[in-house]
Amino acid sequence: MRVALFTNNYLPFCGGVTTSVETLRRGLEACGHEAWVFAPRMPTATPAPRVVRYRSLPAATYPDFALAIPVSPAIARLVRGLGPDVFHAHHPFLLGPAARRLSRRPRRPLVFTYHTRYEKYAHYVPLRRGLVERAAVGLSTRFAARADAVIAPSAVVRDELRARGVRTPIAVVPTGVDLARFTPGDRLEARRDLGVAADESLVLYVGRLDREKSVDRVLAAFERIAGTLPRCRLLLVGQGTQAGALGRLAASLAAGDRVRFLGARPHAALRPCYRAADLFLFASETETQGLVLAEAAACGLPAVAVAAPGCDEVVRDGETGVLTKAEPAALADAAIGLLLDAERRRAMGLRARAVAERDFDVRLQIDRTLAVYAEAAERAARARR
Repeated sequence: MRVALFTNNYLPFCGGVTTSVETLRRGLEACGHEAWVFAPRMPTATPAPRVVRYRSLPAATYPDFALAIPVSPAIARLVRGLGPDVFHAHHPFLLGPAARRLSRRPRRPLVFTYHTRYEKYAHYVPLRRGLVERAAVGLSTRFAARADAVIAPSAVVRDELRARGVRTPIAVVPTGVDLARFTPGDRLEARRDLGVAADESLVLYVGRLDREKSVDRVLAAFERIAGTLPRCRLLLVGQGTQAGALGRLAASLAAGDRVRFLGARPHAALRPCYRAADLFLFASETETQGLVLAEAAACGLPAVAVAAPGCDEVVRDGETGVLTKAEPAALADAAIGLLLDAERRRAMGLRARAVAERDFDVRLQIDRTLAVYAEAAERAARARR
């Protein structure tokens, strides 16, 4: 099977959608299929086989993000020559509609993965927020309704789309985790690599440093944690528009000298961070899945997270971690309780790994996605008769 993946987010840009697309691409190729990625051109991107770049412009409100110009006669000719069996759009705007247009003439199925709760990102558009939120919901809903199949990374996304009236077949397929790469391992070795002492408690955050991730709550929670546990450190991995502001906020804390920002790291380099940590701390309320929570679970790391859609489908409250109110004090108190109870953390870590093996194995994602492709192709073939 030849699959054309159209995405507005791709390497070297770091984020959940990039990870999801790359995980899918690698999985499809490993199964003997041919996956082509169509993505924005970025100044620091290196050429790669079967990765085609659209000309792009830098986003005014997010300089690290490139906005693809979704029209290219040369790419259209290339796609016609390739003759993909399935077009898979990962966004409802820019390159998503490009995928839909290109799928029409050969009458090939269009599959759409609803990665993002787009209305939660309205603050990046310099227009009235309520207007942008309504437009985002309407655009993404219409795009889903016009696709041949929709993939939702969590049940909550599926249910939201159904409530909006989308009648397209929707399959719940979480982004998978490579369980051979993300595994529990030598904690002391990982700590040596990161310069963390063996007797310190280490709290970890991985993700973009952007407003919608509520990293300021993580810092506020850590201030309370550090007041109880003087041998505790916080490690933050990621980059984003709030990196400078968060760095200044951390420096203003009494425990600021125990906060360390590592910046962005390649996805493959995250494993030592998960292995070194005692606890994963996550405060976002805008997730459709919470992929970093699944990666932490695969490494046997218990989590404290906000009881919000997406997160609550990865973290099993009281079993693999603790879900709390979206308040720094609640996050801190849950974290302190786990950091003081090594046996409970160990048991949660073992259960987290078991859940990851059962629910988030990348092979499950690929098998389920291929099933979606096959069903969409069959429906498209029936429509052509």
